Amino acid sequence: MIDARFELTRVPIIKRILASRWLQWSLVAAMLPFFVLAILTGLFGTPSGSSNFGIVFVWIVWWALLMLLLVPFAGRLWCAICPIPAPGEWLQRRALVEVRPGAKLFTLGWKWPRALNNIWLQNAAFLAVALFSKVILTSPFVSAIVLALFAMVALAMSLVFERRTFCRYICPVGGFIGLYSQVAPIEVRVKDHALCATHKTKSCYVGNEKGYGCPWLVFPATLDKNTYCGLCTECLKTCELNNIALYARPFGEDLRTNKGRRLDEAFRGLIMLTTAPLYMIVFMGPWATIKEAAYAVGSLNWWLYALAMIGAVLVIVPGIFYACAAFAKRLAYSRTPTRKFFIDYAYVLVPLGLAAWAAFSVSFVLMNMSYAWQVISDPFGWSWNLFGTAEWKWTPYLAGWQGLMQVPILLAGLFGAIGVAFNTAREQRVSQFAALPIIAFCVAFTIAMLWLNL
Repeated sequence: MIDARFELTRVPIIKRILASRWLQWSLVAAMLPFFVLAILTGLFGTPSGSSNFGIVFVWIVWWALLMLLLVPFAGRLWCAICPIPAPGEWLQRRALVEVRPGAKLFTLGWKWPRALNNIWLQNAAFLAVALFSKVILTSPFVSAIVLALFAMVALAMSLVFERRTFCRYICPVGGFIGLYSQVAPIEVRVKDHALCATHKTKSCYVGNEKGYGCPWLVFPATLDKNTYCGLCTECLKTCELNNIALYARPFGEDLRTNKGRRLDEAFRGLIMLTTAPLYMIVFMGPWATIKEAAYAVGSLNWWLYALAMIGAVLVIVPGIFYACAAFAKRLAYSRTPTRKFFIDYAYVLVPLGLAAWAAFSVSFVLMNMSYAWQVISDPFGWSWNLFGTAEWKWTPYLAGWQGLMQVPILLAGLFGAIGVAFNTAREQRVSQFAALPIIAFCVAFTIAMLWLNL
């Protein structure tokens, strides 16, 4: 089989940059002031979300970069430069940049409980954020509290558990990015697995004088998809055999095999898929009653909204997809358990869901991006005019074209999902005709998203 990948680290300048200990620290240090400013403006600035740096730059500018550029094209690159776990990691290592060989880490170093060695807590955390998203994404004070809470939990966990346990098992943003990073055209992988098998010290996992052991608790030799790799490149720095590389690859390479598919990941795909149109309804839809209910936390209408959302995310959509998987099994005349069909075919939701979130983001960001120019000059909403842009008026960008721009995005997601469905049938060694119920689900979802957007 021809390897379609290209080893980027063959280029000397790329290898030198990635091997530098200053690279990641510099990027994280550059992001940290913006994160702190987002919290400060939320706590002490104007309560008007459209005039507050914490809302505009986190939930509009950062969101646009994340969903439309970083995740589709760079996978978990954000996780490598995210400022949230940085203070805890620096404190744990008692160092900012350099490595202190033999120095004891400042942490109790507890192992994460084996029973929780999955992403169910991460799924629950994302669902909780989604449930309160209308308030979090529009109220600067609430947004600041949530961001500060993430940072405090990450710091506390770094002092108790080993490495980046918060990022691996708790962070809802990391779970979001991890799912869709499987589509991205870059990966960090071992070059020769046989060479790893003969290497005794496993410096890529335990660390050495050139770097730390994998912060994500991943042994690189077992890495077969992007989901749990934070692209920190510590393993590339520490590998004594020069056996780890950064590759460019075709889009969606991780979805071409059924290997390592799990129920918790399948449900993550369903949660992400279902919440995308719900966000479209709550933030961009014409139904004022639903928008008001989503914002009125604690009211009877909010409880009805919450019940409907949780029911759709955890029962209705998974139930429909399970029925499609069961139908696919019947068409395949297979003795394979329906549960396995459900898990294997759930990975069609990765390109489908990513396209749905990108389509929502195009509309949401173009409608609100012009607020960014105002808050650059007046981040707290205190009538400053630092750069002369505070009086610039709000205007939606590409008004009238936003819906049309979403069509090719949603169709690309549908075609990607169909490709994964057919490939899954081949992996299961059944007729591709068996994939038709799953494809019908994907087509119905795409039509629903097109209806919402247009």
